[in-house]
Amino acid sequence: MPVFICPNCGNRLSGAERTSGFRNAPRGCERCGFGFLFELLDDYYPAPNAAFFVCDGEGRVIGCGRGAFELTGLDDETAVGRPVRELLGLDFGVSEDPIGTSLEWGVRVMGKPVRVEAEGDMPAEAVADVFPAYDDDGGLLLVLTPKL
Repeated sequence: MPVFICPNCGNRLSGAERTSGFRNAPRGCERCGFGFLFELLDDYYPAPNAAFFVCDGEGRVIGCGRGAFELTGLDDETAVGRPVRELLGLDFGVSEDPIGTSLEWGVRVMGKPVRVEAEGDMPAEAVADVFPAYDDDGGLLLVLTPKL
């Protein structure tokens, strides 16, 4: 049975279907009411201080979820519509671009070290996990876990 995670509150739930009932609408979160969930192919438990960013098929932020403000100081009003790489000042060093890989190939990219330098915030080291959206619109879920 597939496992789903809410980018807004981090709630995990399982279910046999990606859609809600007989409609073709995506599943929503039962806890907070967020409009759609991301399907996880394997067991994944984000850290309590992880930050969630939901992006469209072009890598633009469409929502800041749990932990985003605490890590970056950015909220939906500031972030929505902007390219996630630029907004968060993501620097993956010499490694490949996991966001581009996820968008192009529709695959998960896990455990990538990244330097985050969001607008008006101090630089921070983090680990990035990127999950593709398994729907016709594409997009991705970016989870950043700060290194302590």
